[in-house]
Amino acid sequence: MKTMNAYLIFPGTCEEALNFYQNSIGGEIPSLMRFSDAPMPVAEENAQRVMHAEFRCGDIYFMASDSMPENPDSAGSNVRLSIALDDAAEQERMFNALSDGGTVEMALADTFWGARFGMLTDRYGINWMLNYELPKENA
Repeated sequence: MKTMNAYLIFPGTCEEALNFYQNSIGGEIPSLMRFSDAPMPVAEENAQRVMHAEFRCGDIYFMASDSMPENPDSAGSNVRLSIALDDAAEQERMFNALSDGGTVEMALADTFWGARFGMLTDRYGINWMLNYELPKENA
């Protein structure tokens, strides 16, 4: 296991919130990807929503995105714990253990961003995201 980070979900105000945090506490937004950047169909009204972003200010680091209108998050469910792993077997073990008695929202699967990723809510209502960066092939 490498790190665990907070993941904030916004109702369409992610970019605005990140800019607010940047102006309030400093730091930077090193990456911001919109739903229109993903290789999947997205309704025009959702194209500019933030699919994934990162915020960094010194030792402060978190990730964020907008929810899709058909899957809104409410206060309390808009924070997820995101674990970045460096071992696929450990990711599988942890995902299975955390999902026991819970709800798998997205099964572990390879993604277009070069990772194996899954989301779940554990039996206690805590939302988890597990990410394993796939090894890069040597060119």
